[in-house]
Amino acid sequence: MLYKKGLAIGLLAFSIAAQAATSEDLVKTTHSWDGQTLPAYTLNQPEVTIKKITVAPGEKLPWHQHPVINAGILLSGELRVTTTDQVLDLKEGDTIVEVMNTSHFGENTGKTPAEIIVFYLAEKGAEITVLDKK
Repeated sequence: MLYKKGLAIGLLAFSIAAQAATSEDLVKTTHSWDGQTLPAYTLNQPEVTIKKITVAPGEKLPWHQHPVINAGILLSGELRVTTTDQVLDLKEGDTIVEVMNTSHFGENTGKTPAEIIVFYLAEKGAEITVLDKK
């Protein structure tokens, strides 16, 4: 019986060791997707917001801007991000470092919902998305 317990503990330890964690940078940059350098800024009280945004097939979001640094990863679907002079097409698994203080909109160009997780870094209580005025 002691042999079986020892074997079970040994197999468990091997199983845990065989499942070692890994780490992979998905994106590491000092620029937004349109090539602009991200601005340096200091925050008195940083606040991180993580949003899951779902865009229905064919849905087009309104023109808007982000006054803060933000980045995301498209979990599923397809998403097109458009500024006045550039277009970025994203597919499942793609990352994006968003433009700052630049008018743009997102649009689901696929046949399934587009789900994206977006991480924002801002001053506590600050707006992270501002709709463009008509």
